[in-house]
Amino acid sequence: MALKATNPTKTQTWEQLTSHFNSIKDKHLNELFNSNKLRAEQLSLKWDDFYVDFSKNRITQETLDLLIQLANEVDLKDAISKYFSGDIINATEKRAVLHTALRAPKDAEVFVDGVNVIPGIEDVKQKIRNFTDRIVGGEHKGYTDKAITTVVNIGIGGSDLGPAMVVDALQYYKNHLKTYFVSNVDGDHYQEIIKNLNPETTLFVIVSKTFTTQETLSNAKSIRAWFLESLPKEAVSKHFVAVSTNIESVKTFGIDEQNIFPMKDWVGGRFSLWSAVGLSISLAVGYANFENLLKGAGKMDAHFKSTSFDKNIPVISALLTIWYNNFFDAESEAIIPYTQYLNQFATYLQQGIMESNGKFIDRAGDKVNYQTGTIIWGEPGTNSQHAFFQLIHQGTKLIPADFIGFVKSLHGNKDHHDKLMSNYFAQTEALMNGKTKKVVLAELKSQSMSDADIETLLPFKVFEGNKPTTSILIQKLTPESLGKLIAMYEHKIFVQGIIWNIFSYDQFGVELGKQLAKTILGELNSEKPSVIHDESTQRLVDYYKENR
Repeated sequence: MALKATNPTKTQTWEQLTSHFNSIKDKHLNELFNSNKLRAEQLSLKWDDFYVDFSKNRITQETLDLLIQLANEVDLKDAISKYFSGDIINATEKRAVLHTALRAPKDAEVFVDGVNVIPGIEDVKQKIRNFTDRIVGGEHKGYTDKAITTVVNIGIGGSDLGPAMVVDALQYYKNHLKTYFVSNVDGDHYQEIIKNLNPETTLFVIVSKTFTTQETLSNAKSIRAWFLESLPKEAVSKHFVAVSTNIESVKTFGIDEQNIFPMKDWVGGRFSLWSAVGLSISLAVGYANFENLLKGAGKMDAHFKSTSFDKNIPVISALLTIWYNNFFDAESEAIIPYTQYLNQFATYLQQGIMESNGKFIDRAGDKVNYQTGTIIWGEPGTNSQHAFFQLIHQGTKLIPADFIGFVKSLHGNKDHHDKLMSNYFAQTEALMNGKTKKVVLAELKSQSMSDADIETLLPFKVFEGNKPTTSILIQKLTPESLGKLIAMYEHKIFVQGIIWNIFSYDQFGVELGKQLAKTILGELNSEKPSVIHDESTQRLVDYYKENR
């Protein structure tokens, strides 16, 4: 087994952390700041164009030292080395985990089964570049000799969420091509998309590693049938390309072998946007911007791989999750980007984090006796302030939150950006400080309210504060900075999985529902069920069949 199997709760450090937690769990952040005037400086990191402030977290330097000691005790350093070098750390599927190789320098050497994979990666990148240039430049024409004006990505999961999030995030950098994403097997989804399409000027990118994924293939076949209502079968090869490993099935679909972009099994779906799965990104924003996205991720890789844990952004971020999840019993984390461009960022991270670390079996094959995984959710500020922030401020749940902001706006509207960022700063301050009974009392008295009304209203306007936040302040949203940000969370996922002693890179939990759905699909057009279901499921299926 490439990775060591250490139950974190059995380590000496865990015992020390438990004792330490009991001694500081009730301390207020205000008290921590008042006792250390250098706290903000000491618990912040400046790296490249990132400024990350961890000081508004319910930790002390001792907390951080103990968490790093835990990382050392489970041998995180060794795990990081294996992560980057191509060891089989996805042990249940007997695969390496090498999305990091996709953004490694050209002269790097990363071996899988004795073969350096970097030259092959560079070949695929060159193919993406050539194809992108031909489509964007109008050289690649459709069947009726018209230039491509629209790109439709057909995929699901990592084959959709990653590219869709990045294209949305980089709208400012988009070229003239319109871009759509079809994922849900719900027929209404693709029907709404094709309303906007001209088959003569549309390119379809089918993304499916095996070319067997039910949702993707159902959508691809339905869209091809719609396409063939306007154009002959020979036109398919001009308007459909694929990202897949199943060459024969793709060719049978009608796609030219030259327009098949390969994938490798050492790239997991939820980490695949850096690979040929990112073809739609390249088409939408141009290859140079796609390359800069990779470059940014590569810089974060180098930071994560070589920086000591006490200065390592992904490591500290992951250790804070362990602290809140396993000691404070905080079950969720909020991701709040203060930019509308990152509207889909929390949704993207939901798959990356919850599909990776939502596991109850450890690396030794035993059931864990501690919490793993966290529930990820969030929306952009300031919209979220008018929605769920009430729960974070005055609810009964502890919800650590990452606040992501940018120093400069892309369109340069200083007035709007100052208003946006004033909310960014104010919310973390309010969550930390809260508002005491004394302050509320003074405010109410200044409003000339009666003593009876003040007494009634007073408890409702008190904020306890002491709500933890991490502030991630980035100079500007560029393809490169986005690459760094995504990679930061990828490495955070990895560190969490190592400490929780689970395998982060399989997803067997995704398969059970798929298997049952396949069985039930056959039953929907049959008189008798092929298997015996529970009473609830059978009644639901029967009701659907009777009323559809």
